[in-house]
This record gives sequence, structure tokens and C-alpha cells, in this order.
Amino acid sequence: MSTHIAAEPGQIAPIVLFPGDPLRAKWIAETFLDGAELYSETRGMLGFTGTWEGHRVSVQGSGMGQPSMAIYATELFTSYDVQTIVRVGSCGALTEKLKVRDIIIANGACTDSGINRVRFHGLDYAPVADFSLLRAAVEASEREPLESSVHVGLLLSSDQFYSTRPELTAPFVQHGALGVEMETSGLYTLAAFHGRRALSICTVSDHIVTGEETTAQEREQTFGDMIRIALQAATAV
Repeated sequence: MSTHIAAEPGQIAPIVLFPGDPLRAKWIAETFLDGAELYSETRGMLGFTGTWEGHRVSVQGSGMGQPSMAIYATELFTSYDVQTIVRVGSCGALTEKLKVRDIIIANGACTDSGINRVRFHGLDYAPVADFSLLRAAVEASEREPLESSVHVGLLLSSDQFYSTRPELTAPFVQHGALGVEMETSGLYTLAAFHGRRALSICTVSDHIVTGEETTAQEREQTFGDMIRIALQAATAV
């Protein structure tokens, strides 16, 4: 039993969908999984296990930011032998090439965080997705009849939601970053360290350029296209 998840051995599936919002985890479990059972509500960070098309799948909330995400991802990998984590989150669009509700499948993640600089002694590391998951997600997005447009590219994982230096985002956009969120760089790094598979799929919930945004309820309960892609990808590899 781990410190922050506190589930019993065997309660968590080898495949985990990983939203930041615990209420999105609850919505995913109730909407997409058969026989979903709550295995953790420690600190309000809900976790459920059920089945999807015969595959055991868990859904675990991760909180906001790389430090919170890292706690849950590390415990999933080390205490529960989870093999695959697919982050299903929201992000802000950084370019007018994207619209609200578009989906980004992240092949890699930039960051303004100092976490990896500490880990790599000041050197730069390139956190990237597991290729088998990435390929499966792209193929699923091409098969599924989706309401959203899908883009494959870079995310920027920022440590600040309310940035005090917004001008620092511009070079990332100039070098191909499509959206900004707060977790993917850390997730990809941890998966590489533990030899596991990870992928981030994010839905654009707000637009940094145009100011358009979705409501809290919409972010929690209406990003179904992303979940369908994630489930197909995670169970295909």
C-alpha cells in the first residue's frame, strides 16, 4: 500500500488513464468503464478500476503540476507495477492553428521547470512519448469518427498556471509547441526512468491567443473524444 494512493495490491490495473482532475477521473470511470470500483479517495484524489472492452483499466487523478503528478506516477510504477499511463488532460492552445476542443497527441514535451535540470545536473533532457502508444493513438484518431481535430506535436509543461513571464513562452511556440499544460514533461521523464510506457493526450480547454475558453463542467465531462483515443491506444500495445 503506497503513501498517497493507499490501494491494496491488485486493485490497480496495468493500464491507467491519468487525468489531473479527480472529478474527471470519476466521470471517465462512470461513463466508459464497466463495473468500475473506487479503490482510493485519499486526499480526495479519486482512483477507479473497471473494464473497457474486456481490458482491465484504472483511472487515477494526478492533481495539478509536475510535483503532484510525479507522486502519483511514481507510486503507480513502483508500488502497483503499472506498465502504461496515458495522461488525459486539458491544455491551452498557443497558436491559432488550433481551436478550442482540438486534441493534441504529444510526441514530446518542453518545459520551463527546473525539475529535470536537478535530475540531469543542469543538462537538457528531451522527454518523449512511448512510440508504440503514440502510433496507436494516431491510428485510433484516424479510425474514430471524431468531432475534434487532432494534432501531433509538442506540449510545453509549465510550472506556472498564472505566468509572471508570459514573454518566455514565445520561443517555445516559434519552435513548434502547440499547447501549454503542467505535467507531460515530468510524466515522460519518469516513464523513461522506470522503463514504462507513457503518452499525453490533451484537449484544448482554452485558447491563449484568442481568449476563448470552456467551462469547468465542460472540462470535467465533455472531452469524450480524447478518452476514446486513449482507451484504444492503451489497450492496443
